[in-house]
Amino acid sequence: MRTEILYIKNMVCDRCKIVVKSELEKLGITPLHIDLGEVTLGTPLSDEQKILIKNRLDSLGFELINDKRSRLIEQIKTLIIELVHYNNNELKVNLSDYLSDKLHHDYNYISNLFSEIEGTNIEKYFIAQKIEKVKELLVYDELTLGEIAFQLNYSSTAHLSN
Repeated sequence: MRTEILYIKNMVCDRCKIVVKSELEKLGITPLHIDLGEVTLGTPLSDEQKILIKNRLDSLGFELINDKRSRLIEQIKTLIIELVHYNNNELKVNLSDYLSDKLHHDYNYISNLFSEIEGTNIEKYFIAQKIEKVKELLVYDELTLGEIAFQLNYSSTAHLSN
């Protein structure tokens, strides 16, 4: 069985995965697996199906990604989002080593590409995601600042506050 993988921009949460799955099913397409930014299909799509999917996803704020550089950028973002928002920031190695290992590319290459396309560097994007996670945790008001700092691997509450 030959599979096809769709890469989708702006698919950043579990709710996004549900919406994309629902929209594909409305078009008669049953995905085998859905991850953030990526959908695996059991069979290749026709050009007509790709156009239908593109139009449907565009109307919902998503975007199909066709070129390799854009796919790599989305994979970087997805790995960082998963790390910060879903894996409790359980990073056991440097972010650069983590990304290089997961993406099978030299970190200098992915870092330069990310900066060129996104206009910011990977580290700033990573920090921005951590800030969003902190804001989310503060809104829930279930954890103290110290607990949030510990959960996100900050060395202290003061470091988090800065």
